[in-house]
Amino acid sequence: MNQGEQIRNELNALLRKRILLLDGAMGTMIQARKLDEAAYRGKEFARHGKDLRLNNDALNLAQPQIIEEIHQEYLEAGADIIETNTFNSNAVSLADYALEDRVADLNFAGAQIARRAAERYMASHPQRRCFIAGSMGPTSKAASVSNDVSNPAARPVTFDQLRETYRTQAQALVEGGADLLLVETVFDTLNAKAALFAIEEYLESSGQCVPVIVSVTIVDRSGRTLSGQTVEAFWISISHMPLFSVGMNCALGAKEMRPFLEELSRLAPIPITCYPNAGLPNAFGGFDETPDRMAADLGEFARNGWLNIAGGCCGSTPEHVRAIGTAICGVAPRVLPKVEPYSRFSGLEALVIRPDTNFVNVGERTNVTGSPRFAELIRKGDYEKALAVARQQVEGGAQMIDVNMDEAMLDSEECMTTFLNALASEPDIARVPVLVDSSKWSVIEAGLKCLQGKGIVNSISLKEGEDVFREQAQKIRRYGAGVVVMAFDEKGQADTAERKVAVATRAYRILTEQVGMSPT
Repeated sequence: MNQGEQIRNELNALLRKRILLLDGAMGTMIQARKLDEAAYRGKEFARHGKDLRLNNDALNLAQPQIIEEIHQEYLEAGADIIETNTFNSNAVSLADYALEDRVADLNFAGAQIARRAAERYMASHPQRRCFIAGSMGPTSKAASVSNDVSNPAARPVTFDQLRETYRTQAQALVEGGADLLLVETVFDTLNAKAALFAIEEYLESSGQCVPVIVSVTIVDRSGRTLSGQTVEAFWISISHMPLFSVGMNCALGAKEMRPFLEELSRLAPIPITCYPNAGLPNAFGGFDETPDRMAADLGEFARNGWLNIAGGCCGSTPEHVRAIGTAICGVAPRVLPKVEPYSRFSGLEALVIRPDTNFVNVGERTNVTGSPRFAELIRKGDYEKALAVARQQVEGGAQMIDVNMDEAMLDSEECMTTFLNALASEPDIARVPVLVDSSKWSVIEAGLKCLQGKGIVNSISLKEGEDVFREQAQKIRRYGAGVVVMAFDEKGQADTAERKVAVATRAYRILTEQVGMSPT
């Protein structure tokens, strides 16, 4: 048993007994210290060319003792899990401060500071077991949202850019001493999927087994993320990853978060984490909710059977965490629900295929091989009219749309990326899942990097042998998609019932037993 498995077992053993307590806001505690520019620079950044004030993560190297003191305060307030001060320690966010080359340093230092604080606290409180969660924030850019009002297909950041910096961050956090990784404040699920892809890549290459928590941010009472997904669609989109816990944080206070947390608690068969803000922001951007008020709401959530891990986000302090600990003390943790093994897919909204579901309609007109009109629009680069074709399909009852760009005169990868990015900017179309359809693996992969929801790959086969099939299927699972498998193998197309069953059985076993795909 490696260290990650041991930590997971310890956490699970504790969660069977009680609700665990997460810490509160790091930024709130730093702001209370009213640090000036010189403090943010310290000796480490004394000659740095850009202002660093308000870059809290820089304090991991400039003022590590301040960060350690804050961790200590939360531990003394009863926190079982403390988060590293690394929320913005990714290349995308750090570029604003010309610190993108310090990602590894800031994350490693952040994890070590938290580890020192926890070890010191546990040494003087031997009855306590405390854990370090490596904080991985959403970055300052969204991979699903255009940054150009005149070009809906434009993106400020790519999946691969996110994946690269998240991998560096995950590795540095684990090497620095983090017990688990927390992908938090998710406002764009595609960003989160890039983080999960990177984490899985790193864990596989290093032979590690580190528990992972994902926490989404619902931006308002509509119950959707900033990039437009519902709670259920979000959960379906990340459920390919064997997560330790899923939850909600930030944006809303506990009172406003209530219906969405209840829904997530019903949907997810894994532990639920909840750490809301201390109420909604006031006119000055601060948070006024008292520890007692916040604790009362979380105590109610606990008694309703919705919580496994609870804490605080923006505006919360050690006093809030202490009060939450008192409110949840002695309350039984949430019992994990049994979830029916239905096929589930998502765009901005969920598509659940139940035994009583009628025929699922797939719109095929967004396919250059099957629709001459659509092909001509794509050749001309008229994506606005091409999107109208997709819209007509959805308005006509299509529950999924099949997108294919396989034509000799097209740059299929670029066309797939441009069309799917533009489609993501149209909520009335993007609400349904997408089938990424191509005979070329590079085009399939380009499409998967654009989907924040759980789509389907159409298709792969055993034509090139098991090794290629396994590699492609592993990536499809890691991108969070389902897959259609054609009845082809090394001998060619299966042309009899017996051959079709044999090829399908072989593919099924590889997918479920070796790749780790769910049968549904």
